[in-house]
Amino acid sequence: MSLLKFTDYGIYCEKGDFFIDPLKPVKKALITHGHSDHARPNSKYYLAHNDSIPVMKLRLGNHIKVQGINYAEVKQINNVKVSFHPAGHILGSSQIKVTDGKETWVVSGDYKLEDDGICTPFEPVKCTHFITESTFGLPVYNWEDQEVIFNDINRWWQKNKQEGKNSVLFAYALGKAQRLIKGLDKSLGEVFLHGAVWNVVESDKKNYKFDININPINKDTPTAKFKQQLIVAPPSAFGSPWMRKFNPYTTGIASGWMAIRGMKRRRAVDTGFVMSDHADWKGLLKAVKESEAENIFVTHGYTDIFSKYLQEQGYNSHVVATHINWTDANQNDL
Repeated sequence: MSLLKFTDYGIYCEKGDFFIDPLKPVKKALITHGHSDHARPNSKYYLAHNDSIPVMKLRLGNHIKVQGINYAEVKQINNVKVSFHPAGHILGSSQIKVTDGKETWVVSGDYKLEDDGICTPFEPVKCTHFITESTFGLPVYNWEDQEVIFNDINRWWQKNKQEGKNSVLFAYALGKAQRLIKGLDKSLGEVFLHGAVWNVVESDKKNYKFDININPINKDTPTAKFKQQLIVAPPSAFGSPWMRKFNPYTTGIASGWMAIRGMKRRRAVDTGFVMSDHADWKGLLKAVKESEAENIFVTHGYTDIFSKYLQEQGYNSHVVATHINWTDANQNDL
C-alpha cells in the first residue's frame, strides 16, 4: 500500500491519518499554503507553515485550530514523519514531505522557482514520489525575469502619469499583489490598495514591508488623492461600480495567462503583463529533475500533456484527476 493515496477528500496518508490540502472538511489537515483552493474551511485541526497562519486566520476565521511549523522542522504524526520545505509560490507556501522510512513523498502544492524577494525561495527536496502541479505545463509558457516585467509596469505607470491618467493594475489579492507592490518604482508616486489587498498586507505587517508608500482605499478617500497614482485591485473589481472613482484611468493585469495571444482581449484590459506565481515549463521540468523521484504524479493544469512528455523522457509519470479546471483562464491567482 502506498504511503499517500488520492481520495475524494484529497491526498490522504493512512499511516499518519491526515490529509494534505483536503477538498472537504477533515479531522486533520496539512496545508501547503493559504490560497482558498488549498486552505479550505471547517477542518478540525490545521498544520501549516508559520507564515501561512495570519492569512489563514484572516480567511478562515480566528477561531480555527492551527499549529505552525518552520521549514525543515520534522514532526512525527503517528507512524510517519512530515516536514515543510519552501515552495516559493507565496508567503508561507510549502512543499510537504512525508516519509515512513520506506517511501518518501513530496507534495509540491503550487510553486515557482524564481525568487520574488518576499517568500522563501523554492528548494528542491529529494524523494521517491513527487506530486507536482502543471498549471502552466506547456512549452509556450516561459517566463521572462521579473525585473524585465517590473520595468515594463513602471514604464506603463510613467506613461499614464504623463497622459494624466490613473493606473489600475489587477492582480490576485494574496501573493501576486504583494509581489507587484514590492517591484514598483517608489519615485513615481503612491500606491493605493483595494480592501482585499490591504487586508492581506495588514494581516501580516512583519513580513509585508515595502519601500513605496501604500494606502488603503475606502469610501472617504478623496478622488484627488488618486490623481496619476497606481491602484492595485483583484480582478473581481474589474468593471464594477467601484472603478468609477478612478476616472480617467487605464487598466492592466499581471497574469501568466497573458502569454497567450488574445488573452488580454478576452480579459478586456488595456495592457497585459506576463507574470505568474507558478512555475513555467522549464521550471516544472527542473523541479521534477531535481527531486530525483522515481515516480511522478501530475495534477492541476495541463496534466495529460506534461505527464506524457515526462514519460517520453523516461519518467514513471501518472496523471491525477482533480475536480478543478485549472486551464480555465478565469482563475485569478495565476
